[in-house]
Amino acid sequence: MNALPLTVGAYAYEHTAALFDGTVTIEGVDATFETSPLVSDTFHGMVRGDFDVAELGLTYLLRTFDLADAPFLALPVFPNRNFRHSAIFVNTASGIEKPQDLIGRTVGEFALWGHDPGVWMKGVLADEYGVTPDRCRWVIGGTNHPVPSFDWIPQPVPAGVEVRHAADGETLGAMLETGEIDALISVDVPQAVLNGSPKVARLFPDHVTVEREYYRRTGIFPMMHAVAIRKELAERPGLVRAVYRAFCEAKEIPARRYREGATKQHMAVMTPWFSALFAENRRLLGEDWWPYGVGANRGAVDTFLRYHHEQGLSERLLTSEDIFVRELLDS
Repeated sequence: MNALPLTVGAYAYEHTAALFDGTVTIEGVDATFETSPLVSDTFHGMVRGDFDVAELGLTYLLRTFDLADAPFLALPVFPNRNFRHSAIFVNTASGIEKPQDLIGRTVGEFALWGHDPGVWMKGVLADEYGVTPDRCRWVIGGTNHPVPSFDWIPQPVPAGVEVRHAADGETLGAMLETGEIDALISVDVPQAVLNGSPKVARLFPDHVTVEREYYRRTGIFPMMHAVAIRKELAERPGLVRAVYRAFCEAKEIPARRYREGATKQHMAVMTPWFSALFAENRRLLGEDWWPYGVGANRGAVDTFLRYHHEQGLSERLLTSEDIFVRELLDS
């Protein structure tokens, strides 16, 4: 039987590398893997129709479910995840010392109102500190480089929330450093922080401690992206399970390398004290610290779906059964 040709878009992470170099293949598929220096370009390509299967930011995926003919379903593969308390930055002269101080302030947000880290942290700010989005003013743009409006994806903004886009040539990082905005939620670290400027700092200075405590309380390791497949392909017998299995196998290769590397104190890794960090993470997160599948991620996914709806980005409260391919709901 001839292999099914598929074009697959994904970022070149260490846990997808085996798919790109052919170490792991998708059973029954002649796959062409493509990547991009900017993962948002892969998102745009999927929305534009360039890919059959592709990594897609969760909010980009969920916004398509409000279209008249939603084109995608999700596989429970999460190539990008990160704790995001570290993603909130403040101007140090603004007087913002705790989350509640964001109320009444002007806050920047990277790329679009409701980018994936923004959805997570707006939800956390509302749930844990009473800071709902309507209590701030919002400016959208690029952090270190100007970013035009992402007009290729729906951009709903609920009534009562003030949102504008930064002017041409403006960057949110520069606006934060000068005090034109008071705070910033961004996947990108402002250049001022990287340069050691005293004018910009994280809202949570000891964010690692805060994020670890958040995980202990909630069990949530926030995912940013999933893998999407076109609906017409999702019904092909065995295809989605073959794609899912391949992504799982590719992830296991570096995971096994880290587990086995502990014996030699990870001498192949350049980061000092990495073995101690790995051991601490392993104690907290377990043997499968980057899980795929619906079962291991339902709590985190359901939380993101709730936040997405509460923030006016989804017309209805979606469920895992709505967004994932039926064949993998038992994963």
